[in-house]
Amino acid sequence: MAASRTRHLCSVAVALALAVAGPAASASARSAAPDGLREVLFVGNNWDGTADVIRSSGDYAKIGRISVVPDKDARMAEINADPVKWIYFQAIRNSVGEGHDQFADDMYSTPDGRSVVVSRPSFADVVSIDLADGTVNWRFPVAGYRADHMAVSPDGTRVAVSASTADTVHVLDIATGRQLGSFKTGDKPHENVFSKDGKYIWNMSIGDVNTDLDGPGWDWTKGDRHITVVDATTFRQVKVIDMRQRLDAFGLKDFSDAVRPAVFSPDESKLYFQVSFFNGFLEYDVTTDKITRMKTLPKNPATGEDRTTWVNDSRHHGISMNPAGTRLCVAGTMDDYATVVDRASLQEGPLVPAAKPYWATVSGDGKDCVVSESGADQVTAIDFATGRKVASITVGDHPQRVRLGHVRADWTGPGGN
Repeated sequence: MAASRTRHLCSVAVALALAVAGPAASASARSAAPDGLREVLFVGNNWDGTADVIRSSGDYAKIGRISVVPDKDARMAEINADPVKWIYFQAIRNSVGEGHDQFADDMYSTPDGRSVVVSRPSFADVVSIDLADGTVNWRFPVAGYRADHMAVSPDGTRVAVSASTADTVHVLDIATGRQLGSFKTGDKPHENVFSKDGKYIWNMSIGDVNTDLDGPGWDWTKGDRHITVVDATTFRQVKVIDMRQRLDAFGLKDFSDAVRPAVFSPDESKLYFQVSFFNGFLEYDVTTDKITRMKTLPKNPATGEDRTTWVNDSRHHGISMNPAGTRLCVAGTMDDYATVVDRASLQEGPLVPAAKPYWATVSGDGKDCVVSESGADQVTAIDFATGRKVASITVGDHPQRVRLGHVRADWTGPGGN
C-alpha cells in the first residue's frame, strides 16, 4: 500500500515532514487483499466491548462480531483488588467514558488476518484477540492507567499505542506483544502516525481534556501539548512541533493548541487538523512550517455554547481525505453532522445529519467517507463525490474508531468457520 516516493529534500526537518503519512494515506494507497484474505472494516464499540466486522465498501453489510473483553472477569478481579487501579477505573468511567466503561478504543488486524489487536482504555492494556476462537493471544499492560489511540506500521508488524496517563508511547511487535521500545511525549499522548516508509512515528498530545477550565483564558492549564516525532528504530526524538507558536502567528491566540484527528494530503505537503473547541479545521504547510488556511464550519443552533458540556473538549472530532486528495470529510461531533469539503475552495457540501459522529475514515474502494455515529450506534457512509449519504449500518454501543483491516476469506465470526 505504498504511495509514490517524494522528491529528495536537503533539509532534514522538511524531509521528515514530507515522510508523514496521515490516516488517509493508508486508506488512499490501496491494493488487493492478499490471497486467502478479505478486506473489511473493524468498528470498535467502545461501551459494550465488541467490534463489528463489516464489508469495506458497497453495502457495508455485517460479516461478524467479536468480543474484545473475553477476559473481563479476570481484569475486573485485578482492578477490584488494587485500590489505585480501582480509582482510575472509576475515573475513566465517569470522565472520558461519560458514565460508561471504555473497552475498545482502537484496533488493527494482523497481516495474516488471523487476529485483531485492540487498545482497551479501562483495562489500561493492549490485547491480541484470535479471530477464529475469540481468545486472547497476548496482553500488554501499558504504563500508567489508560491506553488510547494506536497506529500500525506500513508493513503491519509493529503497533504504537499511547499510554495517556504516563505520557508515553509503547511500540509493540504485533505478533507477540513484545515491547520493541517506547518514548516520552507531551501531556496525554493521543494520535499516533507512522511515516509511510516506517522510519518515523509522529505523536500528538492533547493535554487534559477533562477539566471544566475550558475558556480560552484557561487554555494554559491544559498542559504541555505538542507533536513529537521520533525515529521508529531508536525511538529517539528528532523533532518537536508546538502548534501554539504557529496558531499565534496566524492570529489565533484564543485557539486551543491540542491537535485532535489529523490527515495529510497525498503528496504529504499539507496537514489538515482539528483542535479542541473549534467547529472546523486548519491547514498547515509542512515545508514552510506555517498554518496557511482555516475553515470554519457551520454551527448547529441546537448545540449549546457552554464548552464544559462538549465531550472531552471536542467540537469536531474526525477527519479523512479521499484518495485523490480533492475532498475532505469532517465529523461535526457536537454539531451532529458530517460533511464533505472541497479541498481547493474549502467549500462544504450538504450537512449530513449524524448523531455525535466520532470518527471519519475512508472506505476500501476509496469512494466513501465512513463516519461512526456514536450517538446512534451506527456507521454511515457518505459519497465523496456528491456529499450525500449512501448507507447506514447498525452496530454496537458507542462506535468510535473505524479501521480498515483483513480477515480470512471465509471468516464469519469466532467459531463460525
